[in-house]
Amino acid sequence: MTTYLLRRLLLMIPTLIGITFLVFMIVASAPGGIGAAVLAQAGGAMTANSGVAQQRAYLEDRYGLSDPVIFQYFRWLGRISPVKLGSQAQQLPSGEVIRTPRPIPQPPLATWYSQGLPTLPKVEAAAIKDLSEEDRVRMYRRLERQYIEGRFNTVARITEFRSQLTVYARERGLEAGVNPDGTPIVEFFQNLQPDRSSTEWVVLEAKGKAVLEAYTAGLAAQAELAGFFDQRPFEGYGVALLPGVLSIAWPDFGTAFSSGRPVMDLIPPAMATTLTLNLVAIPIIYMVAIPSGILAAVRRGSLFDVGIGSVYIALYSFPVVLAGVLAIGFLANQQYLGWFPVAGLHANEASQMRFLPAYGEGGQWERGWLVDMLWHMGLPVMCLVYTGFAVLSKQTRAAMLENFNADYVRTAKAKGVSNKDVIFKHVFRNSLIPLITIFVTVFPGMLAGSVVVERIFTIPGMGSLMIEAINNRDFEVILANTVMIAVVNLVALLVADILYALADPRVAYS
Repeated sequence: MTTYLLRRLLLMIPTLIGITFLVFMIVASAPGGIGAAVLAQAGGAMTANSGVAQQRAYLEDRYGLSDPVIFQYFRWLGRISPVKLGSQAQQLPSGEVIRTPRPIPQPPLATWYSQGLPTLPKVEAAAIKDLSEEDRVRMYRRLERQYIEGRFNTVARITEFRSQLTVYARERGLEAGVNPDGTPIVEFFQNLQPDRSSTEWVVLEAKGKAVLEAYTAGLAAQAELAGFFDQRPFEGYGVALLPGVLSIAWPDFGTAFSSGRPVMDLIPPAMATTLTLNLVAIPIIYMVAIPSGILAAVRRGSLFDVGIGSVYIALYSFPVVLAGVLAIGFLANQQYLGWFPVAGLHANEASQMRFLPAYGEGGQWERGWLVDMLWHMGLPVMCLVYTGFAVLSKQTRAAMLENFNADYVRTAKAKGVSNKDVIFKHVFRNSLIPLITIFVTVFPGMLAGSVVVERIFTIPGMGSLMIEAINNRDFEVILANTVMIAVVNLVALLVADILYALADPRVAYS
């Protein structure tokens, strides 16, 4: 059993890679790719404005947007992997993970307008040993801002130079040096000498010198930031096994653009909310559907069998969206019944409540934090559970009927075993395998259904987080949610395998 579990845990790794690869490729294939949100903010133009430029720099550092998509994926995979290669990252007090700055992009065709490229200068890094943590963060932000501005000034000037190079090439009749989309093929011009008599050369030379000026300033900013980073001003991220080569750390899921917070600050509370809903809803489904399925199988063809089956099918056919809207309109609306709250999982004053119900100082009964949460969960859980009754009840009934016709049941009855023992000790126990299998499909389905329910009842769970991330094109959150939901589903499959062995002694993983 232990060997099997270890093998299954190892097999989860390629499975997760396959799931994340598929989702990453879909995201990267969307208009704008990984940087769609930043492109939308910038109007699709190259800009060095602080907010957008910082996000562009972050995406370039994290994914390498100029690289092929497959390389972007493996760069992201390296960030979320607990095993880190290369120099150890550092972590700001806010939880943000920072790394040594990437090189400034080199100017194209530098020999056309300069004697050579400047090298990365050696700067005297500011001493940090006497600075407070707050001053170190402030200094880092200042140097980071200078580096980002220098880097994107360089990229913007390079973009302008390449655009002018296209104009120059067409004016000179060098159409072979221009791609069909209008971008120049820089390699084509590497071994050519510029025609300084061309009417477009003066403009192209000015653009080139602007690139060189921006590049020189960017190198100075990069050197300052790298020198500051090399002094290890902040706590290392994870544990270094081989300094500068190998370290182990928590997966780095990046920063959410929509909130500016680390993604791992957003997911745990949302995941806890969604799992709480499902861990309440799933036992209710089993406690209602399994007894009714057993009774329907025992009384096959009876009025109860036909009636409960019809009711469950009718419930299964009723849309969750419509059920949620009607529940709010009638059960929560104060103009009608007003039995339940409309939204959320807690009242506004829940943080001031006691955990359990009690009588307050004035002798008034107070429901407490726990009862308040259960009260708020009433309608969302109702919308989650009613569609699951039909699937599980029908499966229980079918499995029971199949075992009722087995030889061992007839033998048990012939030996005088009581009807109760036949049903529960023999038939029901041998019907557990398909019920456990249903759990593997019900649990992921409940997580997916939570998206609709959470939006209807304004519950801050994984569903709401995912919908907001999609609306904001916040692909960091989308990719992180994909990993989390995939892990939960794989764990559910592993739990099902363990339950198989516990339910049926014939199942052995040796």
